[in-house]
Amino acid sequence: MFPWLFLWAPQLQLPFSGDVAQRIEPRTQWFFDGIDTASGDPVIERKAFEVATYGRQLGLITELLLDMAAQTPPRTKAGRASRQRLLAIQAEIERIKTEDAASQVQMVEAGLRRLKTHHKAEYEALRARLQLALG
Repeated sequence: MFPWLFLWAPQLQLPFSGDVAQRIEPRTQWFFDGIDTASGDPVIERKAFEVATYGRQLGLITELLLDMAAQTPPRTKAGRASRQRLLAIQAEIERIKTEDAASQVQMVEAGLRRLKTHHKAEYEALRARLQLALG
Protein backbone atom coordinates (compact mmCIF):
# COMPACT_ATOMS: atom_id res chain seq x y z
CA MET A 1 0.00 0.00 0.00
CA PHE A 2 2.87 2.39 0.84
CA PRO A 3 5.80 1.13 -1.22
CA TRP A 4 7.89 4.17 -0.26
CA LEU A 5 8.02 2.78 3.36
CA PHE A 6 10.27 0.02 2.04
CA LEU A 7 13.15 2.46 2.23
CA TRP A 8 12.91 2.45 6.03
CA ALA A 9 12.23 -1.28 6.40
CA PRO A 10 14.60 -3.16 4.10
CA GLN A 11 14.64 -6.95 4.14
CA LEU A 12 18.11 -8.38 4.53
CA GLN A 13 18.92 -12.04 4.06
CA LEU A 14 22.15 -13.24 5.47
CA PRO A 15 23.75 -16.50 4.36
CA PHE A 16 21.81 -19.57 5.51
CA SER A 17 18.69 -17.50 6.22
CA GLY A 18 15.40 -17.20 4.44
CA ASP A 19 12.84 -19.82 3.56
CA VAL A 20 13.60 -23.40 4.40
CA ALA A 21 11.98 -26.40 2.76
CA GLN A 22 12.59 -29.63 4.62
CA ARG A 23 11.13 -33.06 4.12
CA ILE A 24 10.21 -34.56 7.46
CA GLU A 25 9.59 -38.27 7.33
CA PRO A 26 10.14 -40.68 10.17
CA ARG A 27 12.62 -43.28 8.97
CA THR A 28 12.86 -46.12 11.41
CA GLN A 29 14.88 -48.50 9.26
CA TRP A 30 18.09 -46.42 9.16
CA PHE A 31 20.00 -48.93 11.27
CA PHE A 32 19.44 -51.80 8.86
CA ASP A 33 20.21 -49.63 5.83
CA GLY A 34 23.66 -48.99 7.30
CA ILE A 35 24.61 -52.66 7.18
CA ASP A 36 27.34 -53.20 4.62
CA THR A 37 26.21 -55.66 1.96
CA ALA A 38 29.52 -57.51 2.34
CA SER A 39 28.73 -58.02 6.06
CA GLY A 40 25.13 -59.12 5.74
CA ASP A 41 21.81 -58.61 4.07
CA PRO A 42 19.80 -55.71 5.55
CA VAL A 43 16.50 -57.37 4.61
CA ILE A 44 17.42 -60.58 6.45
CA GLU A 45 18.76 -58.58 9.41
CA ARG A 46 15.45 -56.71 9.67
CA LYS A 47 13.47 -59.97 9.59
CA ALA A 48 15.77 -61.58 12.17
CA PHE A 49 15.37 -58.51 14.39
CA GLU A 50 11.59 -58.98 14.24
CA VAL A 51 12.06 -62.52 15.60
CA ALA A 52 14.38 -61.47 18.44
CA THR A 53 16.08 -58.14 19.09
CA TYR A 54 19.83 -57.98 19.46
CA GLY A 55 19.40 -57.43 23.19
CA ARG A 56 17.24 -60.55 23.51
CA GLN A 57 19.73 -62.57 21.46
CA LEU A 58 22.64 -61.37 23.62
CA GLY A 59 20.64 -62.07 26.76
CA LEU A 60 20.07 -65.68 25.72
CA ILE A 61 23.73 -66.14 24.79
CA THR A 62 24.79 -64.65 28.13
CA GLU A 63 22.45 -66.91 30.09
CA LEU A 64 23.67 -69.99 28.22
CA LEU A 65 27.34 -69.05 28.55
CA LEU A 66 27.06 -68.35 32.27
CA ASP A 67 25.19 -71.62 32.78
CA MET A 68 27.91 -73.52 30.93
CA ALA A 69 30.62 -71.68 32.88
CA ALA A 70 28.91 -72.65 36.14
CA GLN A 71 28.98 -76.32 35.14
CA THR A 72 32.55 -76.21 33.86
CA PRO A 73 34.37 -73.22 35.40
CA PRO A 74 37.01 -71.45 33.30
CA ARG A 75 40.53 -72.78 33.88
CA THR A 76 42.48 -69.60 33.37
CA LYS A 77 42.62 -66.51 35.53
CA ALA A 78 41.53 -64.36 32.56
CA GLY A 79 38.57 -66.68 31.92
CA ARG A 80 37.48 -66.49 35.55
CA ALA A 81 37.80 -62.69 35.49
CA SER A 82 35.73 -62.51 32.29
CA ARG A 83 33.06 -64.73 33.85
CA GLN A 84 32.88 -62.43 36.89
CA ARG A 85 32.65 -59.39 34.64
CA LEU A 86 29.88 -61.01 32.59
CA LEU A 87 28.00 -61.83 35.81
CA ALA A 88 28.35 -58.20 36.92
CA ILE A 89 27.11 -56.95 33.54
CA GLN A 90 24.13 -59.29 33.68
CA ALA A 91 23.28 -58.14 37.22
CA GLU A 92 23.52 -54.47 36.18
CA ILE A 93 21.20 -55.05 33.23
CA GLU A 94 18.70 -56.81 35.50
CA ARG A 95 18.89 -53.86 37.92
CA ILE A 96 18.15 -51.45 35.06
CA LYS A 97 15.16 -53.56 33.99
CA THR A 98 13.83 -53.67 37.56
CA GLU A 99 14.18 -49.91 37.98
CA ASP A 100 12.45 -49.32 34.65
CA ALA A 101 9.55 -51.58 35.65
CA ALA A 102 9.20 -49.74 38.97
CA SER A 103 9.21 -46.42 37.14
CA GLN A 104 6.50 -47.65 34.76
CA VAL A 105 4.37 -48.80 37.70
CA GLN A 106 4.72 -45.39 39.34
CA MET A 107 3.71 -43.64 36.12
CA VAL A 108 0.64 -45.85 35.71
CA GLU A 109 -0.38 -45.32 39.34
CA ALA A 110 0.04 -41.55 39.01
CA GLY A 111 -2.01 -41.56 35.81
CA LEU A 112 -4.76 -43.58 37.45
CA ARG A 113 -4.85 -41.24 40.46
CA ARG A 114 -5.08 -38.25 38.12
CA LEU A 115 -7.90 -39.87 36.13
CA LYS A 116 -9.76 -40.78 39.32
CA THR A 117 -9.46 -37.24 40.65
CA HIS A 118 -10.14 -35.20 37.50
CA HIS A 119 -11.93 -37.52 35.06
CA LYS A 120 -14.25 -39.86 36.99
CA ALA A 121 -16.19 -41.21 33.99
CA GLU A 122 -13.04 -42.10 32.02
CA TYR A 123 -11.53 -43.63 35.15
CA GLU A 124 -14.55 -45.87 35.73
CA ALA A 125 -14.61 -46.95 32.07
CA LEU A 126 -10.90 -47.80 32.20
CA ARG A 127 -11.35 -49.61 35.52
CA ALA A 128 -14.06 -51.81 34.02
CA ARG A 129 -11.90 -52.60 30.97
CA LEU A 130 -8.90 -53.43 33.15
CA GLN A 131 -10.95 -55.72 35.38
CA LEU A 132 -12.12 -57.63 32.30
CA ALA A 133 -8.61 -57.81 30.88
CA LEU A 134 -7.07 -58.95 34.17
CA GLY A 135 -9.80 -61.51 34.84
